[in-house]
Amino acid sequence: MTDKRLGVGFVGSGFNAKFHLQSWPGVRDADVLGVWSPNPAHGDEFVSLARSLDVGEAKRYGSIGEMVAVPKIDAIWLTGPNQARVENVEEIVATVKSGKGKLKGIACEKPLARNVAEAEKIIELVKSVGLATGYLENQVFAPQVERGRDLIWNRGAAATGRPYLARVAEEHSGPHMPWFWRGDLQGGGVLNDMMCHSALVARHLLTKPGAPLSTVKPVRVTGHIASLKWSQPEYVEKLRKSMGKQVDYSRAPSEDFARLTIEFETADVINGLLAATATTPRQYLDPGQKLGKRIRLG
Repeated sequence: MTDKRLGVGFVGSGFNAKFHLQSWPGVRDADVLGVWSPNPAHGDEFVSLARSLDVGEAKRYGSIGEMVAVPKIDAIWLTGPNQARVENVEEIVATVKSGKGKLKGIACEKPLARNVAEAEKIIELVKSVGLATGYLENQVFAPQVERGRDLIWNRGAAATGRPYLARVAEEHSGPHMPWFWRGDLQGGGVLNDMMCHSALVARHLLTKPGAPLSTVKPVRVTGHIASLKWSQPEYVEKLRKSMGKQVDYSRAPSEDFARLTIEFETADVINGLLAATATTPRQYLDPGQKLGKRIRLG
């Protein structure tokens, strides 16, 4: 038990934010105390949900800076849209630099940014105020992943030696909101959206239990992307009907298929190399159908 509970404020009140909120009853020694949303009505819904779940005396704030300045708020959860990530972090950092806010850290939903330049900017901003940071990942902690890893190392590796190759695949139908289908706003397609999960799961599976993740170091990455399904005329029209005219994959498609091969360097293998392959399509079901997710390890 900690001496002081962690007070958390959310930037964003949509799909991702509500997923985090619904899991909060299982989080120890932390309370959801605030939210800022560009959509006040959604922010109010978030507050009502937080209070109904009894996870904290949440309040909607008029700006990110106002929320960061609240003494009881120690950390910020970044769950807003990708295109707003840099400006959201800029406001957080400006408030801390002004002395109005004293945070302990920031936790960020994936992706960190839409591209390398934005990611480097965010890292520079956060380092300038010395805040602790975290990446809000869930798949590596999924029970089936943990059970699979346990079997691999405690049974397979015990009999035949450590694994050299991990194959990971994840598939679902695609984003639930129009902006997430747009590469200019999201930062691309499935590669930026889903591959982070598979890349981390593969590295996690290849890392010896008890050893730090840094013992399996990425040294070479090759990839392939394509638009296989959603740029086909039939599916272009389905997207237009379900997501609106602003999503037009006949003119501006994003990749709905990505394949990655990652080579890792490690000290406990003679030639020092391990490998992982990951595949992440957005081709399972269609928008409007019941969403599902399939995770496959091999």
